[in-house]
Amino acid sequence: MQLTSSAFDEGGMIPKQYSGDGPDYSPPLRWNGAAANTKSLALIADDPDAPRGTWVHWVLFNLPPDAAELKENGSGAKALPAGAKQGVNDFRKTGYGGPAPPPGKPHRYFFKIYALDTMLNLPEGATKQEVEQGMKGHILANGQLMGKYGR
Repeated sequence: MQLTSSAFDEGGMIPKQYSGDGPDYSPPLRWNGAAANTKSLALIADDPDAPRGTWVHWVLFNLPPDAAELKENGSGAKALPAGAKQGVNDFRKTGYGGPAPPPGKPHRYFFKIYALDTMLNLPEGATKQEVEQGMKGHILANGQLMGKYGR
């Protein structure tokens, strides 16, 4: 699968508006290449460069298989496709939480999309670990986009 954003290129800098230093909008994302027998999609965004270990910024699951994008600031419940659920991030909130690294070298933020052959039987507010456990053995295709942000 291919995952892209009109806001930043692979390996490029994530604009401030998608960070904790700005309005903290989720970035626009677009994907293609899901398998024909895809039943749902999942998206996880995290920062492996965080001082205390990988920091989870966004967990989405049960996106409909025909969904091909999330618009800017699309993490609000009204903006998500019908049936999609959001998990809890490491800010202890449901939905998107943008980059907010400590001062220093820019961190890498990985947005990962997964095409699954099942719907995940998980509640709203599930953790990244619960979603990853539910996806085991069900991933048909996946893709990622990495952007950087620093202070």
